[in-house]
Amino acid sequence: MIIYNVTSNIDESIEAEWLIWIKAHIPKVLATGKFEKATLTKVLVEEEMGGVTYSVQYRSHSREALNAFHREDADKLRIEGMKKFADKMLSFRTELEIVDEYTVNFS
Repeated sequence: MIIYNVTSNIDESIEAEWLIWIKAHIPKVLATGKFEKATLTKVLVEEEMGGVTYSVQYRSHSREALNAFHREDADKLRIEGMKKFADKMLSFRTELEIVDEYTVNFS
């Protein structure tokens, strides 16, 4: 499984508006059929550059599905946020491969 992580630093002046937007945006990304799950998190470390940082982790079925997302959907979906928030948001993307997962069983 592949995690497609999008980390965004948001200017505090638009944080509330951005949260409304991202919560509507994530279902659009999932609707492409290339991902099975998404998790929205807030980064709890203060950034030197200021702002508030969030991360969205999209879990893709496979490398092929993620490649198809990049080919078919990514640009169109990315432009929406860039137009709306322009110079008040800075995002970067990371692709992660899950090697193994562990859980704790308290039974």
